[in-house]
Amino acid sequence: MFKKTSLHLTVLAASLVLAGCVTTGGGNVSTGTSPTAATGAAGGATSVNANANLERCDAPLGTLAVDDGRDKEWYGSFGKTTGVTTIEPLIRLAVQQSNCFVITSIGGARTESKISAITDKQRNSGEFRAGSKQQKGQRVAADYYMEPAIIINDTTGGMAAGVGGLFGKAGAVLGGAMESKASVVTLTMFDIRSGVQIAISEGNSTSTNFGAALGAFGSKAAGGLSGFSRTPEGKATVAAFMDAYNNMVISLRNYKAQEVKGGLGTGGQLKVGK
Repeated sequence: MFKKTSLHLTVLAASLVLAGCVTTGGGNVSTGTSPTAATGAAGGATSVNANANLERCDAPLGTLAVDDGRDKEWYGSFGKTTGVTTIEPLIRLAVQQSNCFVITSIGGARTESKISAITDKQRNSGEFRAGSKQQKGQRVAADYYMEPAIIINDTTGGMAAGVGGLFGKAGAVLGGAMESKASVVTLTMFDIRSGVQIAISEGNSTSTNFGAALGAFGSKAAGGLSGFSRTPEGKATVAAFMDAYNNMVISLRNYKAQEVKGGLGTGGQLKVGK
């Protein structure tokens, strides 16, 4: 009985240590008590409690519209699998904290719709005070458009076999439900006026989901720790986007426009034979 209890405690301790780790393509991200790799707040150019690994710019490079992803093919299945309701606000948080872009409401379909409705009401209802400055021509245009995409959001069983072999029969129960979550994402940025792609970056992250394995420790432990059965998937995806954004910022700090002899869109250099 003592050996069995001791084994359970050992496995549980190891589980908790691993559950707190999210590994990205840029290295191990320590998020402390925060649920995601995007932390803190931003107000204008002021950043508060941002992830220490977030890349930054000395001055904004322009205004940005961030796609909310809701009309993309991956969005529905991703939400059902991970329990993540939205990724856009966390991307916006990281972007503003980095001071690389000034973010506009354009791109977020729901936000843009609500702001437009409020503007129309304040401008045309006749119920608001004179001097409220609701006339046309005040909205700020976006210079660039950022589009997030999830390429891979998959489960691998690499850790399960190792745990099963290490702890024997009891470990097999735990290992059978341990899943390593792999997320690979991209961020693409376009120049809105020309439609030219300015930058694209990839980010990746892995995390561990212990799922029903917590049941091996009884209903009380499983109930108290059940959050670990789903949140690692979301953590891994958000961390992957932070990794992608960091990679993009590094490339943009060294940005050099692509030039085509004769000008863009004038026929190019790959000529067709007669």
